[in-house]
Amino acid sequence: MQRHDHPLLSPSLGVHKTLTSLHFGTPDSGTKVYIQASLHAEELPGMLAAYHLRPLLEAAHARGHIHGEVVLVPMANPVGAAQRLQHKPMGRFEGDTGENFNRHYPDFFARISTQVLPTLGMDPSANVALVRQAMRSYLEQWTPQTELASLRRQLLLLSFDADYVLDLHCDCEAVLHFYCEESCWPQLAPLAQHLQSRAVLLAKNSGSSPFDESLSGVWWRLAEALAANGSGAPLPQACLSTTIELRGEAQVEHALAAQDAQAIAAFLRHTGVLRDAPAAAVPAALCQPTPLAGSETLYATVAGLVVFTASPGQTVRAGDLVAEIIDPIAHSAHRVCAGVDGVLYARIRDRYVTTGCELAKIAGAVAFRSGELLGA
Repeated sequence: MQRHDHPLLSPSLGVHKTLTSLHFGTPDSGTKVYIQASLHAEELPGMLAAYHLRPLLEAAHARGHIHGEVVLVPMANPVGAAQRLQHKPMGRFEGDTGENFNRHYPDFFARISTQVLPTLGMDPSANVALVRQAMRSYLEQWTPQTELASLRRQLLLLSFDADYVLDLHCDCEAVLHFYCEESCWPQLAPLAQHLQSRAVLLAKNSGSSPFDESLSGVWWRLAEALAANGSGAPLPQACLSTTIELRGEAQVEHALAAQDAQAIAAFLRHTGVLRDAPAAAVPAALCQPTPLAGSETLYATVAGLVVFTASPGQTVRAGDLVAEIIDPIAHSAHRVCAGVDGVLYARIRDRYVTTGCELAKIAGAVAFRSGELLGA
């Protein structure tokens, strides 16, 4: 294993943060897998899963059982991890700009398409190499002006040429679920099955350029542009990326993290990257994928205490009671009901809300939303 410490741009005198990456296997010798944890820095289950995954990778590396390369970033956001306000972690939004740490990554298609589209020929491997070189050139020429931009650039420098990208997050209170671009899903389905995902939310483009879609979106968009121009140049989906929500914020438990690490290792064996043991049979799926555009977010239309009547993982039908909002002053209870059939896959941890707050999310099978599909 090799450890690399990447200094970020200093935001102030006497302050200097570092991003650490761990490298297993041999670069440019086969498939590359990139795994990062806790880009939203208060979402900690991924960090613990990385802790349990590391010794598995170290042992395989020592025995020469990694065919290709695995890059593990066990804590992807030292900037957000250092942010606290009134004793509470504030790791989702950068304090200076208010920007979400998992939004606003570069649109590689917009930056490289005019350069690479005329150069692509009939060799798919050569086409992949040309696109990746253009991505590398853009990242090397990018001069960050802020600490946040330097973090984004460094994460992309570590991952832009990866065949698989696993971005480990969690929700507030939730069952394990996936966000994935449609073009990536067929090859990533075994990962969801090994992890026993209870919901899979698919989108062609969810909006706001999150980290995973910045890396995977360029490939299908270039392929669509080739087809639109009448070109027969083949371009595979060379980056398969997903955001994996490892249940809820409070589920930082060794047993769950070890289970998740073993599931990720099983997927690495399935891909042929990890060869320390025979690949296991892929478990049966616990759910069918549904469109992210069919996911319903329930909101509080009044303020008060939240009493949930439905739990993460529960299947609900339109009209079923999900929560009551209690006003102890008016002595009233406001009902919040499901608007779609589906699995309630996530809900908030807070039990007091102001008007307009999110409450819960239901994975519906029928798309009804458009535009920006992700929350703040």
